[in-house]
Order: sequence, then structure tokens, then C-alpha cells
Amino acid sequence: MVKVRLGAVVAEFNYDITQMMLELAKEHAKFLNSEITQIISVPGVFDMPLAIKKMLQDEEIDAVITLGAVIEGSTDHDQIVVQHASRKIADLALEYDKPVALGISGPGMTRLEAHQRVDYGKSAVEAAVKMYNKLNK
Repeated sequence: MVKVRLGAVVAEFNYDITQMMLELAKEHAKFLNSEITQIISVPGVFDMPLAIKKMLQDEEIDAVITLGAVIEGSTDHDQIVVQHASRKIADLALEYDKPVALGISGPGMTRLEAHQRVDYGKSAVEAAVKMYNKLNK
């Protein structure tokens, strides 16, 4: 497999969870003979698209992973955040012809469920590397 240079956009909101996701992502990237070469922290999942766009413009980045945890609140805010962010993230992948892997857990989950899903960091790396390799044969 080719070494893939990954960018990671990580939400600061629910920091305890997203940092565990990032550590798992780094370990899995090494396992796949790839590397997270750039990390941008953003306030929350809704703030990710601009940072993703900046990374996708960088010729030194082959693919981007997103890491975040959107926990259910007392309103439907979590639904709106994930729906709009994921749509824009998909649009950016198409616009820049580079993989952007969705490592965002939620919406509609509790804090405990978010902790149980920290492996989404690993899954995002897996998806980004696989997509990069499939698209660049």
C-alpha cells in the first residue's frame, strides 16, 4: 500500500472524546503505513468545512479525516449540526477530488455512547486510506 498523507480536522467540543479518537487515528495510520501530517482543531463539528477546504487545497495532503462527537441535547440541535456538516463535507470531497472520511459519531447519542464509539477515529483513517488507494491505482 502507498503511504497516504492525511490531514485531520478535530472538534474541540467534547475534547475528552475527540482526543481519544485522534490517538486511535494516529496509531491506525501508522499501522496502514500512512501518516497524519497535519491537524487542525476547530471549535465544533459545524465549524469543520472551512478547515477541511484549507487542507484539501494543500498538495501535501492526500485525504482528510474528520473527528467529532455530537451528543444529544435537550433540543434537536445535534441533528441539525450533523446533517449540515456531513452534507458540506461530502460536497468538499467531490469539489476537490480527494477523500474526506466522516469520523463523526452522533447525533442522538449519550456521552457514554460517544465514549463507546471512539473507534470512529480508526474507521475514518481506514476509509480515507482505502478510498485514496482505490482512486489512485
